Amino acid sequence: MSGTSTEQSGQRDAEQDVERARKTAETLTYSSGFGNEHGSEAVPGALPHGRNSPQRAPLGLYAEQLSGSAFTEPRAHNRRSWLYRIRPSAAHPAFARADNGKIRSAPFTETVPDPNRLRWNPLPEPAPGTDFVAGLWTVGGNGDATQRTGMAIHLYHANTSMRTRVFSDADGELLIVPEHGGLLVRTEFGLLGAEPGEVVLIPRGIRFRVELLTATARGYVCENYGAPFQLPDLGPIGANGLANPRDFRAPVAAYEDVEGPVEVLNKFCGNLWSATYDHSPLDVVAWHGNHVPYVYDLHRFNVIGSISYDHPDPSIFTVLTSPSDTPGLAGVDFVVFAPRWLVGEDTFRPPYFHRNVMSEYMGLIDGAYDAKAEGFVPGGGSLHNMMSAHGPDRETFDRASAAELKPQKIDDGLAFMFETRWPVTATRQAAQAEHLQPSYDGVWQGLERHFRP
Repeated sequence: MSGTSTEQSGQRDAEQDVERARKTAETLTYSSGFGNEHGSEAVPGALPHGRNSPQRAPLGLYAEQLSGSAFTEPRAHNRRSWLYRIRPSAAHPAFARADNGKIRSAPFTETVPDPNRLRWNPLPEPAPGTDFVAGLWTVGGNGDATQRTGMAIHLYHANTSMRTRVFSDADGELLIVPEHGGLLVRTEFGLLGAEPGEVVLIPRGIRFRVELLTATARGYVCENYGAPFQLPDLGPIGANGLANPRDFRAPVAAYEDVEGPVEVLNKFCGNLWSATYDHSPLDVVAWHGNHVPYVYDLHRFNVIGSISYDHPDPSIFTVLTSPSDTPGLAGVDFVVFAPRWLVGEDTFRPPYFHRNVMSEYMGLIDGAYDAKAEGFVPGGGSLHNMMSAHGPDRETFDRASAAELKPQKIDDGLAFMFETRWPVTATRQAAQAEHLQPSYDGVWQGLERHFRP
């Protein structure tokens, strides 16, 4: 077969993969509620009642517990699920080291932490045949994956579905933020569909495969090594607001009974390990528990803001938080700047000039960010490490300082932030990337002196 014929055949296969994935995504149903004790069975009678591990599990299945927390952690923090599967997870060959590609893990020692403000354009197009795992590209992070502290920031770009590959991350949970192109995520617990504007949360250790709903896909990933993400406390806000638990959707059971070689990639202590199974490990017929994946639509975030004066601190936009050993100090927060009204009186409405003890990585899913008029585009990102001064660029400052303060709807952008307690050390590939903007500091040049004593 000629090279051209092979390329055409590969293109047809990719198009068929996309069409199958889209048809599947259109039929998905979910169970709602964050942190709930969910339960689901793909075959009636597969889920045992009254006990977790009967002498003989229903339908000839194997009972297996997946623990996302220590057995003795407080009940409110305990994460575990019981899986009823065709084969136990223990039935697999030995793993061998695999190429890490562009994935890096903490501790990040290739470079030193940089106090300079950094901003990147989107990743360039991936090589043909790049799936989600092959397309992961690490920006940086902090902490230590082996100590379950800190986080890592990754980007992904892909043009091929994971056909016969499955991935799991023993180092942390993965928050996947699509920016371009939809995803169908097949997990041990069932299927999740996510378009740009939605996010997928895959807890530690859960196996999954990513299929594309479009020819190409691109986005961001937060790898949280620390305590699992939870909804933030609401304090004086009261019982409702921000991300409402009911809007998080968990999958219903769906299994693969597939014989044949499947590559299973496991990220463990910073490295990829590979084993070839003789069956699909996504063979869970029923399950119950609270260590489960979710999809969440960021447009459902219930924004709380000022209706008198001043711009609220960005913590008011927190969707999920990973708490640390210090109350109120997060290992990592996931913050979204969703569509909202601005009505503050005598108030500079864009985000204020700021130096922060936390470190901030910001990405843009759609439209424009109200504090940066130019240069910050969907798929790109910026990093402001702790105490690095940042804020609106000159154009935004001039416009907002002179604007008529009538009610204003911000509905042309969807930005987010990964905010973390420690400095983010960039990887060498990120620090030397061709798509790193060389003149980011220039956006603050020309902020003139207005002081008139």
